[in-house]
Amino acid sequence: MKKLLVLALFCLLAFASQAQAQKTYINGIDPNYPPFAYIDEKTGQPAGFDVESMNWIAKKMGFKVEHKPMAWDGIIPSLLAKQIDMIASGMSITDKRRAQVDFSDPYWQVYRVFLVRKDSTLTPKDILSKPVKLGVQRGTSEAEAIRAEKKAKGYTFELRSYDSCPLAVEDILNGRIDAALMDSLPANDAISKGRDVKIIGTHGEQDDFGVAIRKGDTEIMKIVNEGYKLLKADPYWKELQNKYLAK
Repeated sequence: MKKLLVLALFCLLAFASQAQAQKTYINGIDPNYPPFAYIDEKTGQPAGFDVESMNWIAKKMGFKVEHKPMAWDGIIPSLLAKQIDMIASGMSITDKRRAQVDFSDPYWQVYRVFLVRKDSTLTPKDILSKPVKLGVQRGTSEAEAIRAEKKAKGYTFELRSYDSCPLAVEDILNGRIDAALMDSLPANDAISKGRDVKIIGTHGEQDDFGVAIRKGDTEIMKIVNEGYKLLKADPYWKELQNKYLAK
């Protein structure tokens, strides 16, 4: 009888351990934010620097991760509604967002740039002093910052909002807008893909990227922070940078 009880207890513990190891977290991503997160045209699956980073962390820390594409301006509400468990998708750490969510330790830093057509003669000074049409991705830190700056300084440019950076690039090329303000890496991604655009200068502060997590969710916070520490100490971190960010 004792042997049976011991065996039953062992099986129960093994099952509990396996269940813990197979825990799945849902990561919300912007599917139009290359090279950090996007849908691969060949496979139809989520890909990018943030996607592969979190895949590595999940494997290392013993959980599963599913990447759920969604509109960027609704991604924090989705996190708060528990439709997703985290946002590892090039999200800038801002005071406004900190009021709603907690952030992991910063894992990357980017700067904001003005992007125009290759044949454009516009300068950053022109954009801030003339009635040009300027595109931004709605719900981003740069959109909020430039909107506040426009109001405070009385800039005359017309601000137009887009669901993604690639859509803003398309409207630069077809002449619907004169320029766009976005993070440097999506801009460089467009250039590397042969789009007829160029960067004419930087604007504003640099942004720290972090993983957004519901306030008080210490379990996910712990594994994400520990996971990034392990990833940054592994050669794979440099491989990911070379694959996605060295452009």
